[in-house]
Amino acid sequence: MGLHRTDAAHHRRARGGLVVRSALLGWAAGARSTLGLAAPALSQGRRRAVLIGASVAAVGEVVADKLPVAPSRLEHHGPLLRAASGAGGALALARREGARPVVPVLAGAAGGFAGSYGGAAWRSWAGGRMPDWKAALVEDAVALTAAALACARFGGPGVLRVQ
Repeated sequence: MGLHRTDAAHHRRARGGLVVRSALLGWAAGARSTLGLAAPALSQGRRRAVLIGASVAAVGEVVADKLPVAPSRLEHHGPLLRAASGAGGALALARREGARPVVPVLAGAAGGFAGSYGGAAWRSWAGGRMPDWKAALVEDAVALTAAALACARFGGPGVLRVQ
């Protein structure tokens, strides 16, 4: 009886695909902070309360982002919070795959920082070319797609297969 697990799944090294998907999920969290934790929860689909909570949080952020009073994602430690969201989502992905979490978590955090600054740069660039709400919708679509791809299960039994 101890705190250390010795099964093989716990000791499996994170594969490159998991690390890339963790960074992608982190980037999505940099764009929409709730996606880091909500996307893995929604892709698991086990508990109704979790699904409802994750859905409400993600939809709420997507709507709130369009309001003129929404602060910049770079204010109030925003990049740090978004990196934490990306890291948390990456931890969920690593656990789901039975992999060591350190490298995916670092990739998720790095993706969160990159998504924060990249998204802010996109909105600044797009601001002079289209209404802000349109730029925000484009960012929503890209972030939601990235989160869905990051959390999709490819190639295992009973999971999504890409041909």
